Amino acid sequence: MNQGKPFEIPKALIWEAWLKVKGNQGAAGIDQCSIEEYEQDLKSNLYKLWNRMSSGSYFPKPIRQVDIPKSDGKKRTLGIASVEDRVAQTAATLVIEPQLDPHFHEDMYGYRANKSAHQALAVTRKRCWRYDWLLDLDIQSYFPSVSHELLMKAVRHHVKEPWILLYLQRWITGPVQESDGSLSTPICGVPQGAPVSPVLSNLFMHYAVVKWLERTYPSLPFAVYADDAVIHCRSEAEAQQLLRDLKERLWECQLTLHPDKTQIVYCKDEDRQGEHEQTSFDFLGYTFRPRKSKNRYGKFFINFSPGVSPKAAKRIRKTAKNWQLPCRVDKSIEDLSRMFNATIQGWLGYFTRFYKSALYPSLRYLNQLLVRWATSKYKRLKRHRRRARHWLGRLARRQPNLFAHWKLGVLPEVEQ
Repeated sequence: MNQGKPFEIPKALIWEAWLKVKGNQGAAGIDQCSIEEYEQDLKSNLYKLWNRMSSGSYFPKPIRQVDIPKSDGKKRTLGIASVEDRVAQTAATLVIEPQLDPHFHEDMYGYRANKSAHQALAVTRKRCWRYDWLLDLDIQSYFPSVSHELLMKAVRHHVKEPWILLYLQRWITGPVQESDGSLSTPICGVPQGAPVSPVLSNLFMHYAVVKWLERTYPSLPFAVYADDAVIHCRSEAEAQQLLRDLKERLWECQLTLHPDKTQIVYCKDEDRQGEHEQTSFDFLGYTFRPRKSKNRYGKFFINFSPGVSPKAAKRIRKTAKNWQLPCRVDKSIEDLSRMFNATIQGWLGYFTRFYKSALYPSLRYLNQLLVRWATSKYKRLKRHRRRARHWLGRLARRQPNLFAHWKLGVLPEVEQ
């Protein structure tokens, strides 16, 4: 029992939350206190946090905002809470997530246990084969636009713990530090990047879009991942009506569709005749479009399927270029493998699940950078690009496990 404390918060819950925060790592917040520094006096820090949370005197520090460049040249604003506040938010999340998750639709795939982006992509691919049309919707500035009033109304419908309701209100309405150092108080939105934000964003999407779809268009399947969603339709007219109705629905929830990124798509394949302005869409880093495929009898046909998107492939090449391999002449090929192989394996793990050959050009570009490294490192290969490519190709065939994409079979060319 918490004697003299208005809120019953188990100390074990704070400890469990700390372990998750430590495992996730992350940058320091506005107080510049890192996880390592917080851990130096861990027992005292966690006790003080538990004591303030149990007594109702806990107030979060301002969230430090950081702008992350996006592929379209714009910026995404992430909110970085202090380590202490991340522990507090994680504790609340550990309590409310099991309460809220059973209410979410099975086709909501973001930030949920036993759900993944690959599952969302797989089910979308199958439905594109069955439904000719699709509404690819993009909610404009979703996280910053979430209504505090409507969000807390949804939270109170499910969550009854007084301390969680109190602190959720403080977290979403607490001050933020802008990039110029000034403080402001948000009138709407949830901080993207905060531990409690994923479950809150799912809850808001649950009521704003998913439950509405179940009531209004019960026969149309969909897939939702955070604020990204696709809805399958039987005809273009049905997709257009859905778009009009959805705009009205989101307006009621104080949200708007992005005018340029929301589109009606014709899932064109070999059996579907006719033309439409849009025959492709991006979803979770993949581009769905007509592609040449081979059936089990070896016959080629046009299939509407996903492959790594041009935007994602460009990001991969940019990341590899930023490694500046030709400048790392002090490193051995084994050193480069240890430094970058985990990242390469991550790309393969995500982007080779569907139509993996779409990723090959980016992997061949990585081989080109390794060739350039070899010409910089070894005098006998300098100004001999063909000789360096031949050397690297022979090495890749001797040691295919050195780089993850070599194991996949994307090897440097060896001239016969």
